[in-house]
Amino acid sequence: MAQNEPDLPIGTGKTGTRKETDAIGAVDVPAEHYWGAQTQRSLVHFDIGDDRMPLPLYHAYGLVKKAAALINGEAGRLEPALAEAIARAADEVAAGDLDDEFPLHVWQSGSGTQSNMNVNEVIANRASQILGGGLGEGRLVHPNDHVNLGQSTNDTFPTAMHLATLLAVRDGTLPQVDALADAVRAKAVAWVDVVKIGRTHLQDATPLTVGQEWSGWDAQLRAARARLDASLASIAELAAGGTAVGTGINAPAGFGEAIAAKLAELTGLPLVTAPNKFAALGSLDGMVAVSAGLRGVAVALMKVANDMRWLASGPRAGFHELRLPENEPGSSIMPGKVNPTQQEAAVMVCLQVIGEDSIVAAAGSQGTFQLNTMRPIVIANVLHSARILGDAARSLREHSVEGTELDRDRIASHVERSLMLVTALSPHIGYDKAAQIAHRADHEGITLREAAMALGVAAADFDRLVDPAAMVGDPRKDLGL
Repeated sequence: MAQNEPDLPIGTGKTGTRKETDAIGAVDVPAEHYWGAQTQRSLVHFDIGDDRMPLPLYHAYGLVKKAAALINGEAGRLEPALAEAIARAADEVAAGDLDDEFPLHVWQSGSGTQSNMNVNEVIANRASQILGGGLGEGRLVHPNDHVNLGQSTNDTFPTAMHLATLLAVRDGTLPQVDALADAVRAKAVAWVDVVKIGRTHLQDATPLTVGQEWSGWDAQLRAARARLDASLASIAELAAGGTAVGTGINAPAGFGEAIAAKLAELTGLPLVTAPNKFAALGSLDGMVAVSAGLRGVAVALMKVANDMRWLASGPRAGFHELRLPENEPGSSIMPGKVNPTQQEAAVMVCLQVIGEDSIVAAAGSQGTFQLNTMRPIVIANVLHSARILGDAARSLREHSVEGTELDRDRIASHVERSLMLVTALSPHIGYDKAAQIAHRADHEGITLREAAMALGVAAADFDRLVDPAAMVGDPRKDLGL
């Protein structure tokens, strides 16, 4: 088969419709598109909502089909020119050059058969074009016999799911969480010695430093990030080679190992073949674990965002210890109002991720016999969570954390007026008398020092014992400085 020039442009150059056939019969498809009969049928039979299968899944599918074509070509199961054309077309899928060819909805067969065939048909027609052949009934490449050789939806779809998720988390979510934690850490270091009042139960508590408070956020983000990273090992095992039910029927010996090795080579990911293909096809446990890891990051991020918006409340009638960047007007009716919008957006993202994780967990419980048929909803939710979580971490960092400053006067005033500094007196005068001092200061509206002196504590003793800076421990040690 003669091959056209390598720079053959993408596009059919056609209008109207053409005939495509599948096992049921002929279907008219738009001539300008590469997809075939099964994709066209799916557009009719699964016209449910506006939720499209995520493009990163198809990009990953392109890598899976490329790996399969190369392996089949090396083993002589495909003619070299045929294998090369399929690999070229698959490269275009992986690069996003054919994104307009993947129109299917999330709500389809629970195995993802429609999406697998969408990929097979697009690659078959594009590869035929690369080889100088026609599209549809006259194509030189068959979607099942060539592009899907040695494969089934039941093993390629979970393989593409795992690959897409690994790439999304590795290249998107984790770097943004790392960058946010680094920005939080930088603020913690800068403000390590700034004494502020602590709060528990939303009530005043003993002092700490701003740096210590921010170091807690940093540590929480990094711990959640580490748990998410650890969960990725559960999806580095690939189902490819299991074909229909896990037995590997119609796949040559060693095909699963070869696919995993080739994909590892193409992506740099530590991919291996799943040791038990029956578990790989019948469960979604790995995806459930990664979703839980994303949820954990969302929980940590929500803590940071909520604390920041509480601490920035005001400016006159709230805490206002933090000065957030003034990115945009906050009200259409109240002039001069500025709101913690980045924090609000982050909280909404976190709530969405937590909700999507609940869906993933429920879907993971729906495996029956040799296949879990809830795969499309799982990959749609996991990829969405990974994307918005990374974007929210980036947006919060760029538009809020990095530009946040302190209202040092307000912080100092809160420390000076705090009743919980009386805790430093407790070991010397007893808990009950210290409580009397705090209550008297509160009820009479006087300072803690005045109340203490009224109840017999010498001014010199009070000044010596009640030193906020001495009550915060060793903040530089806490931050490893």
